[in-house]
Amino acid sequence: MTRMSMAKALNAGLRRTLEADPQVVLAGEDIGKLGGVFRVTEGLQKDFGEHRVIDSPLAEAGIIGTAVGMALRGYRPVCEIQFDGFVFPAFDQIVSQVARLHYRSGGRLKMPIVIRIPYGGGIGSVEHHSESPEAYFAHTPGLKVVTCSNPIDGYWMIQQAVASDDPVIFLEPKRRYHEKGVEVDEKASPPPLHSAQVVRPGRDATLVAYGTMVNVCLDAAAAAAEEGRDLEVIDLRTIAPLDLSSTVESVQRTGRLITVQEAPLNLGVGSEISARITEQCFYSLEAPVIRIGGYDMPYPPSRVEEDYLPDLDRILDAVDRSLAY
Repeated sequence: MTRMSMAKALNAGLRRTLEADPQVVLAGEDIGKLGGVFRVTEGLQKDFGEHRVIDSPLAEAGIIGTAVGMALRGYRPVCEIQFDGFVFPAFDQIVSQVARLHYRSGGRLKMPIVIRIPYGGGIGSVEHHSESPEAYFAHTPGLKVVTCSNPIDGYWMIQQAVASDDPVIFLEPKRRYHEKGVEVDEKASPPPLHSAQVVRPGRDATLVAYGTMVNVCLDAAAAAAEEGRDLEVIDLRTIAPLDLSSTVESVQRTGRLITVQEAPLNLGVGSEISARITEQCFYSLEAPVIRIGGYDMPYPPSRVEEDYLPDLDRILDAVDRSLAY
């Protein structure tokens, strides 16, 4: 058991993949000598060499395009997009090539590419550094989209993503990178990559979240418990494909569901969850599904981002509204 922050856990997971498979190659801006702006890849170039941990040019389309060629040649490239808002220059490569080549070739060609994207706000950064682009990629057939919310998942999920023969968008909640670490058992057996997990059982209402918002939901559940309300919290972990089996089972017991995301609500992940749960659990619902998220506007300047981000009070207000039915 080793205590790790999420950044250290991701680093350790990447280290294990590099050790286990010589075909794994990391590429991205400043990931080598600098170790990445968040230090997630710190020390890896020193230990594995510049041919395995590559400092790429400042060109996201070039990073992903090169990764496509490497994947076709049998490598397993892991690309880092330095900040969430920088992924859009590579968007054409991702949705037109990475997502389609396996299907286009009738299954003959594989695309074992992992695209790591630090995402979300809460770090006081400038424009293009606090985006939540998950819905764009989840809407694209051919891509898997996952996000870890804690160091344990970070350690295991990055290894599982690299081992996958499908392209994986790996979203890392940057606000959680350097929070106090937890004990990570490097010999444990992790759950499947594309599976949701109940992280707090409860009976009165269900909260479903992913990434940064999982911890916010856990804080809200702890606050609600002081008022005698027992909230269940589910960490989605995977956005595409969506695993809603535990959510369905939970809503059939609690009768109430609140979805929580940092991204804007319109046509977001919470909307899809709301539609599917309404279809599958209509006769179990005691109240409408309530969605909480960012506002439908560009991400605001950092001095007012706390007014934009979902917080404990907004979640507890939604719980009050749900229980009032």
